This record gives sequence, structure tokens and C-alpha cells, in this order.
Amino acid sequence: MSNTIRTKVDTVAALKKYSAAILLLAFLVLNAVITPNFFSMGTVRNIIIQSCTIILTGMGMTMVISTGGIDISVGAVMALAGIVTVKMLPYGVAAACITAILVCSISGVIAGFMVGKLRVQAMVVTLALMIGVRGVAQVLNDAKIIYISGNNADAFKMLGSAKVGGIPVQVIPIVLAVVIVWFVLEKTILGRHIQAVGDNPRSAQLAGINSAKTLIVVYISSAVLAAIAGIFATSKIGAADGNSLGLLAELDAIAAVAVGGTSMSGGRAKIFGTVIGALIMLLITITVNMNNITYEYAQVLKAIIIIFAVYIQRDKAA
Repeated sequence: MSNTIRTKVDTVAALKKYSAAILLLAFLVLNAVITPNFFSMGTVRNIIIQSCTIILTGMGMTMVISTGGIDISVGAVMALAGIVTVKMLPYGVAAACITAILVCSISGVIAGFMVGKLRVQAMVVTLALMIGVRGVAQVLNDAKIIYISGNNADAFKMLGSAKVGGIPVQVIPIVLAVVIVWFVLEKTILGRHIQAVGDNPRSAQLAGINSAKTLIVVYISSAVLAAIAGIFATSKIGAADGNSLGLLAELDAIAAVAVGGTSMSGGRAKIFGTVIGALIMLLITITVNMNNITYEYAQVLKAIIIIFAVYIQRDKAA
């Protein structure tokens, strides 16, 4: 009898552990049945292009949530990055992108300093930054859409349309971001510090870990990844819009992390889980779009999946 119970417990534990992967597989099978041409190269390219923003912001969000914090300013940072990049394009694509990343990293410095050093709640700090940073982006372009033209415009647009061996160029930042964040969290002392701060801030402090420094690095990383996401999104659409670029991007990023299995209370990060979570969020949208279903149904389904993912985490903790 005890063996039977143990088997059932192990089965339930396995289902919980791989729930995100199972859900992703279920969506793929569902689309194979109901969605025409779902596995065509055009759809695959579209998935890669659209997943770039969610995965990049999701990687930064994974690091932040792993510390027990949250960053709801990433969408606004994307908007600021797009505006700054387009403004600086006359000086060259590389100079424009680097300037945008540096400017946006200031948001990360502010968030990390206030959360780590001044002990202000992450939600409050990043909410203020979400409002303020988007406000700066709107001021810089007078709340108007800037269409990319002039010197270096064509070169910059290649970031959104170029292909490498038939695969969209967006696969490069996706792979680099996932590999780098995985390496940092799994193979470096910084990664151990990040997860120690998320597990137990008090114990981390007693162990001699500089929590404030760790949090500053984490929030800067989140801002930098959001800025890169904003640059690629801007190049893809061929315009910079401080009003709508990155709008609600933070919600998809948080959802990807939650669905991917990283505990919202902090601790060990699930990097590849976040990638799976991002693909699930994207597949929900693609499924309703390709089957002419009202988009509101996608929002409802996303909400149900997020609640279920958080419930599973709670059950594990219990």
C-alpha cells in the first residue's frame, strides 16, 4: 500500500515539475489539429520574431523574481530604448544601440539602489519607474510616432527583418540571453548570491553577501535586456512610439516566469522554464489569431494558466 501511495506521490510531483512542458506540448498538438499551416516555416519564423521580446524581458524578470522582487517597468524601458535609438541613429547603428542601452540602464541603477539600499518595495519602485520612464519616452518624441528614415535607417531595420540561414536574426539575441543568464545563475558566484538573497535575505546578509550590490546588478540586467528587446521591437515595426511600444510587456514577462516554474517568492530560477512559459503565452495569442477567435479569449486563458501555475507553486511550498 505504501508503495502505491509513493508511486502516486511521485507521479503527481513529476506532473507538477513538467507541467509547463506538458502544457506547451498540448498547445502544439492542439494547433497541429485545428490550425491550418501551423507548422509551416512562415509560422515558425513568426514565433521566433514575436518571442524575442517576451524571452528577453522574461530572462531579466527571472533574475529579478529569483531575488524575491519584481520589475514592472520593463515595458516602459523598451519604449525609452526605441526612442533613444531612433534619435541617435544619425551617429550610427552601433552608437545608437549602445547609447539606448546605457540610458536605460540608469533605470536599473535607480531600481536596484532603492530596493537594495533603501529597502523600498520593488513593486512601488518599479511602478514609479514604469510611469516615469514612459513619460520620458513620450517627452522625447512629443508623444508622437517617429518613423525610421534617413541615415542608417535601412541598416537598423535589418535587425528586425534580416535572416541567418533562413532563420530570423532575432534567434541570436534569444539564444545569447538564455545562455548568458543560465550561465550567470548556475555557474557563477553572482548566481549563488542572487538565489541566496531570494531564498532568505537575512541569512544571505549574515553569510556576508552584499545584498544591495547584488540587487543593483540584477535590476540593471533586467533594464539592459528590456532595452535590447525594445531595440529589436523598434527595428521590426520600423517606428518608435513612446506611447505603445512595450505596453503590457511586463505582464507577459511575469506570466512567462510564473508559468515556467520560478517561485514568485524568490529562490531558484528556472531559466528554461521561462522560455517554455514565454512560448506558451505566445502560442495562446497565435492560436486565437490564426483561428479567427476574439482576442479577449486569449486573455482569459492566459489568466487561468497563470493562476494554475501560481497554485502549483503554493502546493509545492505546502
